[in-house]
Amino acid sequence: MSIIQDIREKYAKFTVVIIALALIGFILTDYFAGRGGGGMGSGSNTIGRVNGTAITYDNFQRKVEITESNLKAQGYPQEMANSQALEQTWNSEIESILMAEQFSKLGIRVGKKELGDILYGPNAPQDLKSQFTDEATGQYNAALAKQNIDQMLKKGTAEQKNSINTYLNQLADQRMADKFVSLLANSSNAPRWMVEKQNADNSQIASISLVREVYTSVADSLAPVSDKEINDYVSKHKKDFKQQESRSIAYVSFSAAPNAADSAATRATLEDLRDDFQNRPDVEQFLASEGISNYYDSYISGKTIQIPVKDSIFNIPVGSIYGPYLDGNNFVLAKLMGVRQIPDSVTVRHILIGTSQRDPQTGQFYQTRDTNTASQLADSIRLAIASGTPFDSLVAKFSDDGNKNTGGVYENVYSSQMVAPFNDFIFTNPVGSKGVVKTDFGYHYIEIMSQKGSGPGYKIAYLSKEIIASQQTDAEASRKAFEFAGDSPDANVFNENYEKTLKAQGLVKGLASDIKPADADIRGLGNSRVLVRNIYEADLGDVLKPERIGDNYVVATVTEVFKEGTQSAAKARPVVETVLRNRKKAAILKQKIGKVTTLEAASTALGGKPIEKADSLRMSGNTPPLGYEPRVLGAAFNVNNKGKVVPEALEGISGVYVIRVESTSTTPVTSGSVADQRKIKYEQLKQYVNNRSAPGHPAQVLKNAATIKDNRSK
Repeated sequence: MSIIQDIREKYAKFTVVIIALALIGFILTDYFAGRGGGGMGSGSNTIGRVNGTAITYDNFQRKVEITESNLKAQGYPQEMANSQALEQTWNSEIESILMAEQFSKLGIRVGKKELGDILYGPNAPQDLKSQFTDEATGQYNAALAKQNIDQMLKKGTAEQKNSINTYLNQLADQRMADKFVSLLANSSNAPRWMVEKQNADNSQIASISLVREVYTSVADSLAPVSDKEINDYVSKHKKDFKQQESRSIAYVSFSAAPNAADSAATRATLEDLRDDFQNRPDVEQFLASEGISNYYDSYISGKTIQIPVKDSIFNIPVGSIYGPYLDGNNFVLAKLMGVRQIPDSVTVRHILIGTSQRDPQTGQFYQTRDTNTASQLADSIRLAIASGTPFDSLVAKFSDDGNKNTGGVYENVYSSQMVAPFNDFIFTNPVGSKGVVKTDFGYHYIEIMSQKGSGPGYKIAYLSKEIIASQQTDAEASRKAFEFAGDSPDANVFNENYEKTLKAQGLVKGLASDIKPADADIRGLGNSRVLVRNIYEADLGDVLKPERIGDNYVVATVTEVFKEGTQSAAKARPVVETVLRNRKKAAILKQKIGKVTTLEAASTALGGKPIEKADSLRMSGNTPPLGYEPRVLGAAFNVNNKGKVVPEALEGISGVYVIRVESTSTTPVTSGSVADQRKIKYEQLKQYVNNRSAPGHPAQVLKNAATIKDNRSK
């Protein structure tokens, strides 16, 4: 990655390892990642199996760490990054093994030349392009990307080399997966006979008269459903009632978040530092002593500063302090260090003689060139340009920046995009100024080519203190939680104590369901792998010891335990009960109607229900006033029923129907030619197969058919 891009992002991560991590995270999420974990493990080293192939702990943990590093670099909190990485990597390993089986059977491969095209060709990964695209030209610098990757493979640490190789494997797997999915998607077919049959069905139109009675007219008490009936139904439809192992809890959270006293104490601490902040001559050193290392010692345009109280800060005298003011969860003092007119943007060109780069693992800089040598070379370049040597030839020969191939030019640079010394030079000097500036990255020979706009720029130092809970606040929340848990030996007492004492205090009893053994995130609570483990070590009705999650101490009780297999009657009842109850209600209504002869007789039997008319019925259904009733439609389009009363009452979705088919006919189909319809259906099928979340996607189909053993929770 070009160093100037790092400068513009104010010390953002810039090495190819971080690029690799970002790409790995992307691939793990959206593609079939990993090389399979195909080695056979045994005992405690095996955390799962896919069709008999072991996923070993060492291999799995290494990939989790890579993914977790990527997520943390994106700003995920530690615990959330860990849980997300665990889940992403697990799914990745499953798909990797399943897809590797298919690659092997079909002989799908990616050679070195093809891998090179993936990395450096016109369709290179977007994340890689974004890191190695020259901002001046908007062109992807494939040569620079290759140079960085080759350099890391040759001279990087063992860990760095491993990260790069893992990244390359991910890209190869992605390409093979693309080939496999394309192979299946492109073989999709919509047969002519099927399209013609659908056209014939869609052309039919019918008109019926009907009498109906809805199921809600029968009291539920007249159609009771027993657990045995539900179990019998579930046993006949086991595929529809599979369940994973899971548990549910009820919980109460005791807040340990900072209170008003904690906020006042933080403000007072900041007030105590005001005089030192005001009087210390070396502000940067003072801020560093207070744990603040991101002081930007340069001018920033007032137009780009985005804090709510900026106008108040702008109006104080230079050297004065504004605050404390509240910014999120922090109290802040702002010291105005300086004000001056600066351009809105600047166009520059420069030559970088690099002296250091940032280590991606530690974040620290390491030396790449001797400082004296770099300084002398930069000065020689300055003299050469002053003597008439073309800038373009020198930048191409000597610059260590990624934009050397475009003349070292960066257009429309805004204040604060560069590190402070660079920013100071280009925003406080006039057009045409030339000079050498030293930054943490090396020596820059800079020429200011043009400037646009003008306005006040401000140099501001910020001293902030996070509002955190005191030990007393934390201890009080902990005491209440442990007291409640100690007084609640089981779920019944837990609920009684909550109703008696906690509900009146405004505390809310929450519920969390579908907690899996390997989960870390609990809906409504946040991430806590420890609490999930405790839930699975407990028995039904147990009350768990308090667990700290975020700013809360949580006391939970296990309310439901579901084993892997087929759902129980209690779990399946919400779905099955309505189906079985409606069947019984249908039988009651059909008995009430008796033998079907005429619509008038059925109307009388149902207490004078009106005879309704439904015209323009189509096979596709859902025509008012009928709605979606497949059995009624089937009877309406049965050629044997034309002009007749259907001789039995029809058990529908929402009620029982007696119908008379008045007429049936056909209308022209206006969906285009059969050939055009086949093309449309072919494209639809391709999209369906390519849809990562669709049931028809190859990864989903393979996963549903696979035998997967998950031992992560153990």
